[in-house]
Amino acid sequence: MPVEALIFDLDGTLVDTAPDLMLATNHALALAGREAISHAQLRAFVGHGALALIRRGLEATGGGVEEAEFKRLHRAFLSHYGDNIAVGSVVFPGLLPLLDKARASGMKLGVCTNKLEGLSHKLLAEIGLAGYFEAVVGGDTLPVMKPDPAPYHEVARRLGVAAENTLMFGDSETDIKTAKAAAVPVIAVSFGYTPEHVSAYGPTHVIDHYDEAWPIVAEIAGLA
Repeated sequence: MPVEALIFDLDGTLVDTAPDLMLATNHALALAGREAISHAQLRAFVGHGALALIRRGLEATGGGVEEAEFKRLHRAFLSHYGDNIAVGSVVFPGLLPLLDKARASGMKLGVCTNKLEGLSHKLLAEIGLAGYFEAVVGGDTLPVMKPDPAPYHEVARRLGVAAENTLMFGDSETDIKTAKAAAVPVIAVSFGYTPEHVSAYGPTHVIDHYDEAWPIVAEIAGLA
């Protein structure tokens, strides 16, 4: 199939954001008098946006809170995370050579994430990836989030390509459901955030390192 663009999830796919997400989540939980969640718990909670992350953190540490308190904790999370968005976060190994090869082959690059769009732009800028991506759609860009395919289609539209001529990279069940709903192939990374091994969700391909990605992309694109 022709591949005109690669569209990536952000947290757990492009960037290992778990360290900074965990600090912000535990900051909010501490304000509620809760215990901190572990790194393993955080990795299982990520993928559905900040509201879901905080809600899951509360449920894991004693249960939900009243709506006013929840909103206060959400604001505290966003403030802390926005101020510390790229302190411990790092780009996954092997990603940059993949992005360079894709661009050299004429492919466009986009991001489809459930992270808020403003925070997504800030993270990409602070971690040095902003220059690679021509379109970023976040969890608040449209009225719906992944796994609804609408955000994915919006990325393709902003890139000026047909969605059926794109390839997705993701790390979670949400991403794989999104790709299937959009009827596009999905390469899943095994090093992201998911309670089960990502292969359990039926992606088109699984990679353990980005060094493995380009031969798969080239084969799908007919470049091999």
